[in-house]
Amino acid sequence: MWLRERRFRTALWIALIEGLLVIFHVIDKWAAIGVAVVILGVYFLWARGASSPTIREVSWVAAVSQAILILVPIVVAIVGTIALILVALIAVVALVALFAERPS
Repeated sequence: MWLRERRFRTALWIALIEGLLVIFHVIDKWAAIGVAVVILGVYFLWARGASSPTIREVSWVAAVSQAILILVPIVVAIVGTIALILVALIAVVALVALFAERPS
């Protein structure tokens, strides 16, 4: 089956495009997370046990892409926090250097 061979790559592309839309505020992050939770719920409660292999494959792609999408706001928050910490450390080092300087 064509989709089975390309399902992970397809899920990554969907997550990448949707993740960029969330990062650039085209899609609200809470709406994206809400939709992702619904899609994951549908997959685990219904689609995973569906008799049609096409439904199982399509729902797997949707569920994986949404699970990856949920990670986007988390990763953005972590990276943002690390950036703020690094800026604060640079500011502290700059202040120490400035105050340690002796007037001549």
